[in-house]
Amino acid sequence: MYGPGGPAGAAELGPGRVGWGLAQALGSGHRAPAPLASLSLAYCASLKLHQELEHQASGPKEPPQPQGPSLLMLRALQELDLTACSKLTDASLAKVLRFPQLRQLSLSLLPALTDKGLVAVAKGCPSLEDLVLSHCSLLSDEGWAQAASSWPRLRHLNLSSCSQLTEQTLDTIGQACKQLRMLDVSMCPGISMAAIRYFQAQLPQVACIQSRFVGGADLTLTL
Repeated sequence: MYGPGGPAGAAELGPGRVGWGLAQALGSGHRAPAPLASLSLAYCASLKLHQELEHQASGPKEPPQPQGPSLLMLRALQELDLTACSKLTDASLAKVLRFPQLRQLSLSLLPALTDKGLVAVAKGCPSLEDLVLSHCSLLSDEGWAQAASSWPRLRHLNLSSCSQLTEQTLDTIGQACKQLRMLDVSMCPGISMAAIRYFQAQLPQVACIQSRFVGGADLTLTL
């Protein structure tokens, strides 16, 4: 990711300047947003996407218009980093993450992300090739059973420290994500080394499986 002075098409906004920086990146009602392809909002803990959602319950019958900058304006976005944006919820992600061209997405360290949000992201971003969901401890096998079929292009997937996942998720991914090349399931206590070996046998094209401390082992399989 690049800073505001970097190449056109990329922006990286730090926690202390997210309000001003996001407005600059996304434009306003008086001008079009910058043609961004890559945007990092990592560790912007105060960030709330599409904040007008908070008022929908008592709002007018017609859907409210954005009161400020919205990621919905960046239709050509290909890379987005929302790591540790801890105030993001299933509802905000479902409303905003609708990017058919998005290839890389990080939702690591989002404590409120559940299966409902995962399924919504899968529907809104079907072209993902690189997905990071590490430390999203509320995700379960049920969510992956509904989401995986939307991501046939997935090549790199990080599920480390997703503590509720079991070998059922491995089976689901193995059936739906045939282009996968790298998988990280480190610190997933519900996944055994036997399940990982079976997964490797089913998808021999997977070149690297990070599996540190899975089933009490400390191992990385690299072919």
